[in-house]
This record gives sequence, C-alpha cells and structure tokens, in this order.
Amino acid sequence: MGSANADKNKNKTISFRVNEDAFETLREIAEERDISLSAVFREYVDTLVAHEGAVQLVPDHEVQKTQSGDDDITDSFPPTVTVPKGFVREHERLELETEHLREQLEEHKQYLNHLQDQLDEEEEIIHLEDLDRPETDGQSFRLE
Repeated sequence: MGSANADKNKNKTISFRVNEDAFETLREIAEERDISLSAVFREYVDTLVAHEGAVQLVPDHEVQKTQSGDDDITDSFPPTVTVPKGFVREHERLELETEHLREQLEEHKQYLNHLQDQLDEEEEIIHLEDLDRPETDGQSFRLE
C-alpha cells in the first residue's frame, strides 16, 4: 500500500516546444522574478491544477489599472468589495431569526411526535366508517 501511494506522488516530466520569441519572453519573466524558467512553469501548472484549468493569463498592464483621479492606485486581484455595515447587520439579524425559526420547528416536530405517541398508546380507535360495515363480527359499539 505504501509503495502505491509513493508512486502516485512522484514528480513527472512534461516536455513541449515553444517558438523562440515565446521562449525569450518566458526567460525574461523568470529573470524579472528572479526564479528559474522551470519554476515559472511549475507555478503555472500548480495554479492551473488548483483552479481546475480555469486560468487566464493577463498581462500586468491590463490587470493594474489606475482608478480615476488617483495616480499609482492599482486594483488588487482578486477584486474586493466594501459592504455597508447595515447590510452586514441585517444579514446577521436574518441568520439569528433563521436559527430561532429552526429551533421552533424542531420543538413543534417534537410535540407532534409526542401527540402521535399518545395517540398510538390509546386502547383502540374505531373509525365511524367501520360502524356502517356489516362485517363487524357481531360486535356492538356504544358512543360515550
């Protein structure tokens, strides 16, 4: 069992060809980031696997847009949204109300189960439809 797991975690080698321009661009990226060319590919593959193939390569100049009126302020990735405190409080209130309603529902279910248990413990239940049938085996019934 241990060797099968060890085989599964072995590193594999991927080989492919790129044109000279693409190679130079990748080498420049590696130099700019002060990492090896192999590390660039490993990072890309790790990102690709982590996001199940949903990765889009975007040049830095397209990601780092300046906001209107402010110089040198860049949008962060992933984007963030500021949520008003009132919205957060309303959400928390609704969560508490939901929890309370679930507790009430559980109490009602327990009460219904209790009533059903009491009903099941009664000696005998005779339905009015049964009184009209002639096959009552000669039993006589009296309403009290």
